[in-house]
Amino acid sequence: MRKRSKYRPKGVRIDTIGYVMDSMKPVNHHESFAVDLRLTNHMAMAMLTQGKATKKDLDVLISALNITESLYRLGFGREYKDVVSAGLRALRSVGARGIESEKFILRAEEMAALNEAMELHDAQLDVITIKDMENALKIVYDEMKHKRATPIKGAV
Repeated sequence: MRKRSKYRPKGVRIDTIGYVMDSMKPVNHHESFAVDLRLTNHMAMAMLTQGKATKKDLDVLISALNITESLYRLGFGREYKDVVSAGLRALRSVGARGIESEKFILRAEEMAALNEAMELHDAQLDVITIKDMENALKIVYDEMKHKRATPIKGAV
Protein backbone atom coordinates (compact mmCIF):
# COMPACT_ATOMS: atom_id res chain seq x y z
CA MET A 1 0.00 0.00 0.00
CA ARG A 2 1.26 3.43 -0.94
CA LYS A 3 2.08 5.97 1.80
CA ARG A 4 -0.30 8.95 1.93
CA SER A 5 1.06 12.44 1.57
CA LYS A 6 0.62 14.93 4.42
CA TYR A 7 0.06 17.76 1.95
CA ARG A 8 -3.45 19.21 2.00
CA PRO A 9 -4.18 22.22 -0.21
CA LYS A 10 -5.72 25.25 1.47
CA GLY A 11 -9.18 26.44 0.54
CA VAL A 12 -9.58 29.11 -2.10
CA ARG A 13 -11.79 32.14 -1.51
CA ILE A 14 -13.82 32.79 -4.61
CA ASP A 15 -14.81 36.36 -3.68
CA THR A 16 -11.89 37.85 -1.75
CA ILE A 17 -13.12 41.43 -2.00
CA GLY A 18 -16.53 40.41 -0.68
CA TYR A 19 -14.85 38.55 2.19
CA VAL A 20 -12.79 41.61 3.14
CA MET A 21 -15.79 43.93 2.87
CA ASP A 22 -17.94 41.60 5.01
CA SER A 23 -15.23 41.30 7.66
CA MET A 24 -15.27 45.08 8.16
CA LYS A 25 -19.03 45.24 8.77
CA PRO A 26 -20.39 45.18 12.32
CA VAL A 27 -21.98 41.95 13.54
CA ASN A 28 -25.31 43.77 13.92
CA HIS A 29 -25.24 44.58 10.21
CA HIS A 30 -25.98 40.89 9.57
CA GLU A 31 -29.33 41.07 11.33
CA SER A 32 -30.43 37.46 10.98
CA PHE A 33 -27.13 36.19 12.41
CA ALA A 34 -27.18 38.64 15.32
CA VAL A 35 -30.82 37.96 16.17
CA ASP A 36 -30.36 34.18 16.03
CA LEU A 37 -27.24 34.33 18.20
CA ARG A 38 -28.84 36.54 20.83
CA LEU A 39 -32.06 34.54 20.84
CA THR A 40 -30.17 31.26 21.32
CA ASN A 41 -28.05 32.70 24.13
CA HIS A 42 -30.94 34.30 25.98
CA MET A 43 -33.16 31.24 25.59
CA ALA A 44 -30.45 29.09 27.18
CA MET A 45 -30.07 31.63 29.98
CA ALA A 46 -33.85 31.68 30.55
CA MET A 47 -33.94 27.89 30.73
CA LEU A 48 -31.10 27.94 33.25
CA THR A 49 -32.78 30.55 35.45
CA GLN A 50 -36.02 28.53 35.40
CA GLY A 51 -34.18 25.33 36.35
CA LYS A 52 -35.07 23.58 33.08
CA ALA A 53 -31.65 23.73 31.44
CA THR A 54 -30.11 20.75 29.68
CA LYS A 55 -26.51 20.05 28.77
CA LYS A 56 -27.16 21.62 25.38
CA ASP A 57 -28.28 24.86 27.04
CA LEU A 58 -25.19 24.84 29.22
CA ASP A 59 -23.02 24.30 26.13
CA VAL A 60 -24.59 27.38 24.53
CA LEU A 61 -23.78 29.45 27.61
CA ILE A 62 -20.24 28.07 27.77
CA SER A 63 -19.72 29.08 24.15
CA ALA A 64 -21.10 32.57 24.76
CA LEU A 65 -18.88 33.15 27.78
CA ASN A 66 -15.83 31.75 25.99
CA ILE A 67 -16.43 34.29 23.22
CA THR A 68 -16.91 37.01 25.85
CA GLU A 69 -13.57 36.10 27.43
CA SER A 70 -11.72 36.03 24.11
CA LEU A 71 -13.24 39.39 23.07
CA TYR A 72 -12.09 40.73 26.44
CA ARG A 73 -8.58 39.52 25.59
CA LEU A 74 -8.81 41.31 22.24
CA GLY A 75 -9.54 44.57 24.06
CA PHE A 76 -13.34 44.78 24.01
CA GLY A 77 -14.38 45.60 27.58
CA ARG A 78 -10.96 45.64 29.25
CA GLU A 79 -12.43 47.25 32.35
CA TYR A 80 -14.80 44.30 32.91
CA LYS A 81 -12.25 41.68 33.94
CA ASP A 82 -14.14 40.95 37.16
CA VAL A 83 -17.42 40.45 35.29
CA VAL A 84 -15.84 37.94 32.89
CA SER A 85 -14.08 35.95 35.60
CA ALA A 86 -17.15 35.92 37.89
CA GLY A 87 -19.36 34.72 35.02
CA LEU A 88 -16.95 31.92 34.14
CA ARG A 89 -16.65 30.86 37.80
CA ALA A 90 -20.44 30.81 38.17
CA LEU A 91 -20.87 28.74 35.02
CA ARG A 92 -18.21 26.25 36.13
CA SER A 93 -19.77 25.82 39.56
CA VAL A 94 -23.31 25.36 38.22
CA GLY A 95 -22.00 22.88 35.65
CA ALA A 96 -20.01 20.92 38.22
CA ARG A 97 -23.02 20.66 40.54
CA GLY A 98 -25.36 19.62 37.75
CA ILE A 99 -23.19 16.92 36.19
CA GLU A 100 -24.45 14.03 38.31
CA SER A 101 -28.06 15.07 38.70
CA GLU A 102 -28.56 16.42 35.16
CA LYS A 103 -30.32 19.40 36.82
CA PHE A 104 -28.62 22.75 36.57
CA ILE A 105 -29.89 24.96 39.39
CA LEU A 106 -28.51 28.46 39.91
CA ARG A 107 -27.77 30.18 43.20
CA ALA A 108 -28.58 33.87 43.54
CA GLU A 109 -24.99 35.12 43.24
CA GLU A 110 -24.38 32.85 40.24
CA MET A 111 -27.48 34.18 38.51
CA ALA A 112 -26.36 37.77 39.08
CA ALA A 113 -22.86 37.02 37.75
CA LEU A 114 -24.18 35.21 34.67
CA ASN A 115 -26.71 37.95 33.91
CA GLU A 116 -23.98 40.57 34.10
CA ALA A 117 -21.69 38.48 31.87
CA MET A 118 -24.46 38.04 29.30
CA GLU A 119 -25.06 41.82 29.33
CA LEU A 120 -21.36 42.30 28.61
CA HIS A 121 -21.59 39.73 25.79
CA ASP A 122 -24.50 41.63 24.23
CA ALA A 123 -22.63 44.93 24.54
CA GLN A 124 -19.58 43.38 22.88
CA LEU A 125 -21.74 42.10 20.02
CA ASP A 126 -22.98 45.67 19.47
CA VAL A 127 -19.48 47.02 18.78
CA ILE A 128 -17.47 44.23 17.16
CA THR A 129 -17.01 43.43 13.49
CA ILE A 130 -17.15 40.06 11.78
CA LYS A 131 -13.34 39.98 11.72
CA ASP A 132 -13.24 40.53 15.49
CA MET A 133 -15.66 37.62 15.93
CA GLU A 134 -13.45 35.41 13.74
CA ASN A 135 -10.40 36.37 15.83
CA ALA A 136 -12.29 35.57 19.03
CA LEU A 137 -13.33 32.18 17.67
CA LYS A 138 -9.73 31.47 16.72
CA ILE A 139 -8.62 32.20 20.29
CA VAL A 140 -11.26 29.82 21.66
CA TYR A 141 -10.29 27.05 19.22
CA ASP A 142 -6.59 27.48 20.01
CA GLU A 143 -7.26 27.31 23.76
CA MET A 144 -9.14 24.05 23.31
CA LYS A 145 -6.66 22.63 20.83
CA HIS A 146 -3.71 23.23 23.16
CA LYS A 147 -5.71 22.09 26.22
CA ARG A 148 -5.39 25.41 28.03
CA ALA A 149 -9.13 25.75 28.59
CA THR A 150 -10.41 24.99 32.09
CA PRO A 151 -12.91 22.14 31.76
CA ILE A 152 -15.95 21.67 33.91
CA LYS A 153 -15.31 18.67 36.14
CA GLY A 154 -16.96 15.60 34.62
CA ALA A 155 -16.99 16.97 31.04
CA VAL A 156 -20.36 18.51 30.31
